[in-house]
Amino acid sequence: MNQQNSSKVLGVSLEQARAVIRAGQTKAEEIGVPMNIAVVDAGANLVAFERMEGAWIGSIDISMNKAFTSRAFDITTKDLAANSQSGDQFFGIHVSNHGRIMIFAGGIPLKRNGEVVGAVGVSGSSGENDHAVAETAAAAFN
Repeated sequence: MNQQNSSKVLGVSLEQARAVIRAGQTKAEEIGVPMNIAVVDAGANLVAFERMEGAWIGSIDISMNKAFTSRAFDITTKDLAANSQSGDQFFGIHVSNHGRIMIFAGGIPLKRNGEVVGAVGVSGSSGENDHAVAETAAAAFN
């Protein structure tokens, strides 16, 4: 399968995922926090992942699950978190999907022509920092 067809099938090519990760790493370096960054395709399957030197080991899985969550529901994990607190419409969602759902900032859908075709997940710091790195990473997707 050639690169063009692969991109259409997966929604996110390996090279696009690498570009997203590189952009995220640049932002993480700017704020001085090593991060784990994962990119998934339209089926929420992992396309690429990198752990920056010194990034928390416990955040490896979290970054992948943030990407999964963001693609599974086509929403930022920050926005999902805001709607999943006690008494809100999505309360308890974090225990669905075999516990893979992350309800804190750092996951952002990747869109092409307004359609979600994948997602990026970032973990390694505060929710604010994770989200900022994820925003920069997602902005690099084309």
